[in-house]
Amino acid sequence: MRVRIFLSMILITLISSILIAGVSLIHFQIESKEYNQELLINKENQIKQHLQYVLAITPHPLTTFNIPSIFKDKIFEISDIHNIEIDMYDLNGRLLTTSNAPMIQGQISPNISDSILTKVKQSKKNRYVDIAESKGNKFQFSYSYLMDYVEKKPIGIIRLPYKEDNTFYQKQIEEFLKIFGFVYFAMFVISIWIALYLSRYITKSLETISNRLTKTSLTEKNKKIELVSNSYEIDKLVKSYNNMIDELEESANKLAQSEREGAWREMAKQVAHEIKNPLTPMRLTVQSYQRKFDPLDPNVNQKLNDYSKTLIQQIDTMSAVASAFSNFASMPAQQNETINVVDVVKLSLDIFNEDFIEFYSSSDEIITKIDRTQLIRIITNLVKNASQAIPEEQEIKKISVSVNKESDNAVITVKDNGKGIAIADFDRIFEPKFTTKSSGMGLGLGIIKNIIENYNGTITFTSKINKGTTFTVSLPITNQ
Repeated sequence: MRVRIFLSMILITLISSILIAGVSLIHFQIESKEYNQELLINKENQIKQHLQYVLAITPHPLTTFNIPSIFKDKIFEISDIHNIEIDMYDLNGRLLTTSNAPMIQGQISPNISDSILTKVKQSKKNRYVDIAESKGNKFQFSYSYLMDYVEKKPIGIIRLPYKEDNTFYQKQIEEFLKIFGFVYFAMFVISIWIALYLSRYITKSLETISNRLTKTSLTEKNKKIELVSNSYEIDKLVKSYNNMIDELEESANKLAQSEREGAWREMAKQVAHEIKNPLTPMRLTVQSYQRKFDPLDPNVNQKLNDYSKTLIQQIDTMSAVASAFSNFASMPAQQNETINVVDVVKLSLDIFNEDFIEFYSSSDEIITKIDRTQLIRIITNLVKNASQAIPEEQEIKKISVSVNKESDNAVITVKDNGKGIAIADFDRIFEPKFTTKSSGMGLGLGIIKNIIENYNGTITFTSKINKGTTFTVSLPITNQ
C-alpha cells in the first residue's frame, strides 16, 4: 500500500507537469498566431490608408483601367516605406501592377484564382487571408478590395504577402521551457520526498495494526493497540481490534475450560473402555469353561490352568487401569515380552464360542517382542468387530484369522464376510469416538492402532459393501 501511494503521487505530479507544459505550448502557439494576424491587419490598414491618400490626390479618374497609371511610381514608394511587397489586380484577378515582389515558387501566380476571388467577394469585410509555405517559411496573403472612396465601390484587389515572424515567441518558449524544466526538476525532487513522507505517515498506523495482527495468538496473551490517529477509519479499526482481543481472550478461556472438560471426558471414556475390554474375554472364557468343562477329561487340569491364567491376566489389566487412573497417569505401560505370536493368537481365539471362526498359520512359531496382554487385546477387538459386522440373519457366516511371516514382519489378518465398510467412512475408521455400530463408543480401533504403532507396526484394511472386510496387522519380528 505504501508503494502504491508513493507511485500514485509521483504519477500525479508527472502527469500534471506534462499537462502544464502542453497547455503552455498550445497557449504560446495561439498567441503567436494572433500576434501575426494583428501585425498583418495593422500593416494592411496602414497601406490602405496610404493607397487611399494616393487615390485622393491623383488627377486620373478612379477606374480599374487607370490603376497602373495612378500607382506607377507611388507603389514602389509605398512598398519601401512599409517594407512589404504590394500587388494590385483587377476585379477578375489579372495582375495590373506590382512592386516587383519576389515570386514564391508554386504559391504566387501572376493571376488570382477564381476560388480566392469568390471568397473575397463573399466575405463580410471583402477580405480573405490565405496561408502558404515555401522553403520552410510560412506566408500569409491578404486579399482585399481597393475602394473608390467617392462612389464607394471596388476598383481593384490588393494582395499583401506577409512572412510570419515567430522569433519572439520561439525565444519565449525556449525561456519558458528552461525555467519550467528547472522548476519541474525541483518540484519532482520535492514531490518524491513528500510522497515518501506521506506514504509512511499514512501507512504507519496500518503497519502497527498489521504487525499486531500477525502476532495475535489464541494460546498467548495478546496486547491491545494503544494508538490515536487523526483518521476516523484507523481509530475505528483499532477499536475493533481491541474489542476482538477482549472477545478472543474470553473465547480462549472458554475453549481452555472446554478442552479440560473434554480431556476429562475422553479419559473417562478411555478408562471405561479399558475396563470393559478385559470383561469381554473374561465373560467368553467363563462361558467356554462352562460349555467345554468335562470332569473326565484327562487334560482338565491343564485347561483349568489356561482358563485361570486368562482370567488373571484380564483382572491384572483392569487393576493396572484402575491404578493408572487413580494416579492420573497414562494407560498401563506396555511390557515387551518374547512371545510366539501363533500361540497367543490361537489362545485369544479360544475364548470365542462361534463355530464359524477359522484359524490358519503358515508356521508353528513366529517369535517377536510385544506385550502379551496387548496382543490379546488387538486380536479380541478385531475378531469381536468382525463378528458384529456379520448380520444375525445372514446364513453363511465366516471369520478367517491367519498368521504369516512376510520378510521381517509377522502379519495377522482378520477377514469376515459381513456387510463391509462404506467408502465414505474409510478415512474415519480409526478416528476416536467414530463408530458404525448402534452400541459402543468407537474407541476400540483407535486404541489398538496406537498400540500397534507403538511397536512400529501398521494396521490397514480393505472392504467392500456386502462382501466383507479384511484387517491386516503387521508387526516387526525380533531377530534372535
